[in-house]
Amino acid sequence: MEMTDYPPPIPAIRPHTVTSPNGARADPYYWLRDDERINPEVLAYLHAENAYRERYMRGAKPFENALYEEIVARIKQDDSSVPYRKHGYWYYSRFEPGKEHPIFARRKGSLEAPEEVLLDANALAVGHDYYRIDSLEISPDNHWLAFCEDTVGRRQYSLRFKNLISGEITAVTIPDVEADLAWAADNRTLLYVEKDPETLLGIYVKKHVLGTDPRQDQLAFEQTDKSFYTGVSKSKSDRFIFIHMESTVSSEWRYAEANDPALSFKTFLPHEPDHEYQLEHLGGDFIIRTNWLARNFRLMRVRIGRESQRLDWHDVVAHRDDTFIEDFDVFTRFLALSVRSGGLAKISITSWGELQSGDGTGAAPQFFIASDEPAYAASLSVNPQLDTDLVRYSYSSLTTPATVYDYNIRTRQQTLLKRDPVVGSYDPADYRSEFLFATARDGTRIPVSLVYRAGIERDGSAPLLQYAYGAYGLSTNPSFTAARLSLLDRGFIYAIAHVRGGQEMGRAWYDDGRMLSKMHSFTDFIDVTRHLIALRYAAKDKVFAMGGSAGGLLMGAVANLSPGDYRGIIALVPFVDVVTTMLDDTIPLTTNEYDEWGNPNRRKDYEYMLSYSPYDNVRAQAYPAMLITTGLWDSQVQYYEPAKWIAKLRALNTGAHALLLRIDMESGHGGKSGRFQRYREIAMEYAFILGQAGIRE
Repeated sequence: MEMTDYPPPIPAIRPHTVTSPNGARADPYYWLRDDERINPEVLAYLHAENAYRERYMRGAKPFENALYEEIVARIKQDDSSVPYRKHGYWYYSRFEPGKEHPIFARRKGSLEAPEEVLLDANALAVGHDYYRIDSLEISPDNHWLAFCEDTVGRRQYSLRFKNLISGEITAVTIPDVEADLAWAADNRTLLYVEKDPETLLGIYVKKHVLGTDPRQDQLAFEQTDKSFYTGVSKSKSDRFIFIHMESTVSSEWRYAEANDPALSFKTFLPHEPDHEYQLEHLGGDFIIRTNWLARNFRLMRVRIGRESQRLDWHDVVAHRDDTFIEDFDVFTRFLALSVRSGGLAKISITSWGELQSGDGTGAAPQFFIASDEPAYAASLSVNPQLDTDLVRYSYSSLTTPATVYDYNIRTRQQTLLKRDPVVGSYDPADYRSEFLFATARDGTRIPVSLVYRAGIERDGSAPLLQYAYGAYGLSTNPSFTAARLSLLDRGFIYAIAHVRGGQEMGRAWYDDGRMLSKMHSFTDFIDVTRHLIALRYAAKDKVFAMGGSAGGLLMGAVANLSPGDYRGIIALVPFVDVVTTMLDDTIPLTTNEYDEWGNPNRRKDYEYMLSYSPYDNVRAQAYPAMLITTGLWDSQVQYYEPAKWIAKLRALNTGAHALLLRIDMESGHGGKSGRFQRYREIAMEYAFILGQAGIRE
């Protein structure tokens, strides 16, 4: 699978100058940007790229189809989620055989009661190339359903309503909203967030009253700082509605009593630089997750109405240098925390009784829900009940499918509720996982999760696929996917490099992989590869790299910095034109990113970003085989970034390996919306990797 007689498309070079306060740059392919997606010349070029990739890979198409059938054969066709109980109903979703979309349903009182179908997404998806439902919210009296649907893939949701008594979906449609909703206690008023149609930022928090014209919806709050994402939610107790605002490193929350007819919001604490916090309500207090004087976060509590007095905040769970508090949930008798410790995601439990009997420092006894697997992840699941001894959590590892447990904090016994089925002969004992540390060039120890089929010899001959993300403080969990078995069963080793930029090792891990330290993410990835080669986990000439979105930026940087270390690279919806994008505040979501990448209007940030921006650093050298994907309607990373990037790669590449671009003309950042459709994309990616490794069956 190398060069063919069929030439790739060559887009025209049209000089364009990108100006900035810190200098100008030439962009020969800037003309490929078409915000309306209607320019016939641009669309023709994108179709030509798809045609070239299809023709290049036509010999592998039967293998790709076989991989797809192999992957979907492992999926249980009539699967369903674990039901949870809220306001007297059991809620769940389920799939019917052969159908792409979920059915959302509930049963009143018990799981033996008749099923009420809330929404059948298969019926609603008819006529749409892309369809996704998000944010289903039921009114407190159980009579109304508000839901958001996306028919483009651009996350520009439309808000709709269904009367659950009559079964009618009303004619009211409110376009361009975030998938964040909160019902007031009157069962008639719903808060939602309207987007700016140009930047796609949620700007306006509005109140819609059932039966009224949406054009008359009152404004509850307007976001004027474009560095913040804005959302709405409801407290677990249902007493409060929250407006929450988050930038990369700052937060602000406002609250109103859900039964207040005016919904008058009070500011909990005004935002300030480098202070992140989130709220939950319990009894007479707010519980706060905060990094105030606590880099890895701590939990505090304060009496409602006293929140502005920081001296009235008291520790509940104190800060620890070796444990990062990622999330939490409140219950009447205990607290449950999602934490990162030793690079792994764990669940920690602390009872209020232990807290009240402690020494007042917040250093109360805690215990972790344990696992004996080397690489795993546990996270809090859906827990709508306050007065219970049970905490529901999800667990997975590189060899254990996603599993849901109820854990009794009093008896410390866990009940297995569901383990995702893998149809066929899958046996976890046939696979091995490891968790190790690779030493980076600056001496930092980088966590690495590995999985491979039992019997693979560590003799330096195996092919390796290495994955990473490494941005926004988002940690990559070592979790199971049945699709990956198609690589493992063909002799591949799969590795996750937990590079700096995530938060696997705490907040410092994130800070050391963003802004003016972003280069660490890239060099960590390369150093993990070299470490695994030195330990003879894989063959030097059979290493493949994969990452998406900000992980696609990682792929682009690695391709420029160290192309000889990789046989092939897959860059999914990659963010590669960093400087040009960050200079343009009309592009969706740009201004929210300044605390992640830097503000290019500042010279120091500009020069640093320019030093690694994949598009700007393409140069004359031999690049590995590359498969790049994008979606025409992507709102997170615009399609023209990878389109321009591959054009520049082809123009300067001195090697003979394939450079391919796949554009989904109907979807956005997340790819296909259907249950099975997304495996078409995975099968294509695997066929590319396996073909480059010389494996074709």
